[in-house]
Amino acid sequence: MASPQTIAQLRQSEYRVLPVREEMRKNLVRKIKAGETLFPGIIGYDQSVIPQIENAILSGQDIVFLGERGQAKSRLIRSLNVLLDEEVPVIEGCEINDNPYAPICRACRDRVLAEGDAVPIRWITPDQRYSEKLATPDTAIADLIGEVDPIRVAEGKYLADELTIHYGLVPRTHRGIFAINELPDLAERIQVGLLNLIEERDVQIRGFKVRLPLDVYVVASANPEDYTNRGRIITPLKDRFGAQIRTHYPRTIEDEIRIVEQERTVFPDRELPVFMPEFMKEIEGEITQLARRNPKVNQRSGVSVRLSITNYENLVANASRRALRTGEPEAVPRISDLPAIIPSSTGKLEMETWEEGDDQSILEKIVKTAVLNVFRRHFEAGQFSELVQRFDAGLTVEVSETQPSDRYAGLLRELPGVEKGLKSLGLEKRPAALASGVEFVLEGLHLSKRLNKTQLDGGSVYAG
Repeated sequence: MASPQTIAQLRQSEYRVLPVREEMRKNLVRKIKAGETLFPGIIGYDQSVIPQIENAILSGQDIVFLGERGQAKSRLIRSLNVLLDEEVPVIEGCEINDNPYAPICRACRDRVLAEGDAVPIRWITPDQRYSEKLATPDTAIADLIGEVDPIRVAEGKYLADELTIHYGLVPRTHRGIFAINELPDLAERIQVGLLNLIEERDVQIRGFKVRLPLDVYVVASANPEDYTNRGRIITPLKDRFGAQIRTHYPRTIEDEIRIVEQERTVFPDRELPVFMPEFMKEIEGEITQLARRNPKVNQRSGVSVRLSITNYENLVANASRRALRTGEPEAVPRISDLPAIIPSSTGKLEMETWEEGDDQSILEKIVKTAVLNVFRRHFEAGQFSELVQRFDAGLTVEVSETQPSDRYAGLLRELPGVEKGLKSLGLEKRPAALASGVEFVLEGLHLSKRLNKTQLDGGSVYAG
């Protein structure tokens, strides 16, 4: 059935225009009853953040998300679009998506007065009802609320005429969701300008006697350090938000890995498949988890999930580079590939120390601790006592990121207990996977103080 195209047809269809809060609440209730996932792709928030979001929407409250960088605040905000109707009617040509039954802008009121119910309407989608602004110190009231349009004045309209106004982002999001990221970065005078919007639901433009009773759902994000009366947020604005929801980083390595697998860049490279062993995923996730607890890493700025994602990508890239040069059929990251994460980590970790080179040394310690922790989850050093004795008798093994995988497969006969250990890791009998497992066992024994390790240019030598 064709959608109504005029106000008259809309009235005949008995269509009911809902306030945006009521519309979002209605759709949330429907999704909850149907058992639908509210935020597909958001991992680790099912028992913490998402219930608070549901409560806020059911209560009709504006939301401010508090969290450090890389906690999916922007994704959560943008995902609220799923709670808007698939399409809603607005007056054709209106700058602020006016309700056909009750227009609020001067142009639409005049038009309805002149043409009545013959005024045409159009239907807009959720994407057209969402606006987002990154708060910056130079953001002006004109950007958010509006300003006199000099071109309209030049065309002959009076300054006092409401029709001279060029609307900002907020009025243009009438009957939709307006999001502002990093709210405390707004200058205080601009924050004051938002007070009426959040509480009284109207905006005032310059010195005009213009009152726009906007229907806008407001969502914001902020860093907790700035969102205090000692930070850069004014207390009256903070008081006007209905719900303050604290986000967090993944609380388990399993969630960290799931996010990485979902978000990492994947190329359709069928000629060189990549296999990432589970223990390497654990090590990569453990590195990030340890960084979030390290006292030498600035925890106020946070350690983003992007650290895990870029580290994973660099490990895959280094393994792919080796496989391409050695002609191996697949790329499998190893322990000797871990130095490749230094470029992707140092820029994302803000250290508390200012000493030259401390950032790299701190990261190297975190990496070693991560490898040891994961090794202890899978093995006990004592189960490789025969292997340690072999090293004490003079065995040495050299490893490097450039060494072909076949070399490791041949070593297994000289390394008692390792093949059994690799089976427990679920590694198939493929040279590249076995090479990765051998390096993991040797490095774990070294960090457990059972083997010595000598660093060489481009590699390492394990000995008793």
